[in-house]
Amino acid sequence: MESISPEFLRHVFSTYGYWSVGVIIGLESMGLPLPGETALVLAAIYAAAHHDMSMAGVMVAAVLGAIVGDNIGYWVGREFGYRLLLRFGGYVRLTKQRIKLGQYLFLRHGRLVVFFGRFIPILRVLAGLLAGMNRMPWQQFLVANAAGAILWVGVIGTSAYAFGRALLRLTGPVAIGLFVIGAALLIAAGLFIRRHEAELEAEAERALPGPLRPVHRRRVKRSA
Repeated sequence: MESISPEFLRHVFSTYGYWSVGVIIGLESMGLPLPGETALVLAAIYAAAHHDMSMAGVMVAAVLGAIVGDNIGYWVGREFGYRLLLRFGGYVRLTKQRIKLGQYLFLRHGRLVVFFGRFIPILRVLAGLLAGMNRMPWQQFLVANAAGAILWVGVIGTSAYAFGRALLRLTGPVAIGLFVIGAALLIAAGLFIRRHEAELEAEAERALPGPLRPVHRRRVKRSA
């Protein structure tokens, strides 16, 4: 949700602390299009610059939010499933193409989708729902989900925290230049992901042609 600005998130962190980090990431993991990764990055940078939040606290809140949110998404997918996602997905920017992409990736790669889904925007939203809809055993989901959440927070959070600490030690043009480079890399990464999401959506349509159907009734059409 691009309308949520970094300034607003910093205000939220200063007002509500660790709870805000966990809630934003948890709601995104449940299936809402909130900026979970942006919240983690900005919270880590905020922790580097302010004493009212520690990086350890940010990491714990982020991991717990990710695990709890994904497990709620798993339960929703298992109990209410496909029709709920198809009916209301459009309201939270889960188009039919994105739902089919999630189906395709889950059917092809199962546990890897849950484990690495934290690093892919569309799968951060869909992984728990699809795991539940596909009747993935909960114990397997929990292990893969928790491991992926810890890795995601460790990589993204500590990198952002180190970046924030580096900015604090620099002054003047050097700090500004580093900030501009970092922002440019984030924008480039976002464009790269969007481009490849479109390519994967086309591949998903070739593999799963026709109207949307529940995950457990799908078979992946292999390319010749």
